[in-house]
Amino acid sequence: MSRPDLFDEIIECLKMQALVSPDTCLSPEVRREFYADIVKPVPPSPVPPRRTISSGGVSPARSPMPPHRKEADSAPHVRSGTPDSPASAGGKDPRNMSWEELSAAVAACRGCKLCRTRTNTVFGDGDPRAELMFLGEAPGADEDLQGLPFVGRAGELLTRMIGAMQFNRAEVFIANTVKCRPPNNRNPEPDETEACRPFIMRQIELIRPKVIVMLGAVPLRLLFPEVRAGITRIRGNWMDYHGIKVMPTFHPAYLLRNPAAKADVWKDLQLVMAVFGKKHVPGRRA
Repeated sequence: MSRPDLFDEIIECLKMQALVSPDTCLSPEVRREFYADIVKPVPPSPVPPRRTISSGGVSPARSPMPPHRKEADSAPHVRSGTPDSPASAGGKDPRNMSWEELSAAVAACRGCKLCRTRTNTVFGDGDPRAELMFLGEAPGADEDLQGLPFVGRAGELLTRMIGAMQFNRAEVFIANTVKCRPPNNRNPEPDETEACRPFIMRQIELIRPKVIVMLGAVPLRLLFPEVRAGITRIRGNWMDYHGIKVMPTFHPAYLLRNPAAKADVWKDLQLVMAVFGKKHVPGRRA
């Protein structure tokens, strides 16, 4: 039996490395030539039943799930797309992805320049069947290190805000408009927002929350690009996004710089509480 060619052995080693480190940065041409025959399945993971949030607490509800909320079958691991088509990872449209596929696509995404400087992608945190969703701007340094949204000083304030609303973080879902940290915590640029747009749109579609609280101007521009007014004028006014009630308000980071604005945000959050039958407790604020 002839000995395998050395070049063939190198190719096999590279293929094995692709299974161990799927996020390795390689050009699409190299991936197509060497890794086209590699399929890394994503093991299915059970999704907890949706919970209904009310003034009486959390209780199981709404069974069976609507057809568009059912879990899709497990699919091959989604690899990163080319820079000019960030959402085409693995050739599948994010609009057709399951929750697990979407998470894998975000982790592997190299659709914009933010992938070069990130430590971790930040998919989101909380209950994927939540009725209340918070949508922020972009991950910061702490979020980039931990891979979770709102874990720094602004995150601590957001957690207190959620508690003041008589919820806890495990009951809601928290996400950012973009999934990677912009350098020096700058606002995401238009091309970066567009690269992540398919991901956050699919998250909203899968979660289908009753209310979205938009934190700051960046998510306002994402969901309502036709609105020209700034967050200062828009905050506190109900908006509608495909049948979902949306409350725009200030970002917690802005409140850290401008504590006086907390009074305005508390008014906004009380409007959200009323939707869920939560009654304001005098003296209870973030």
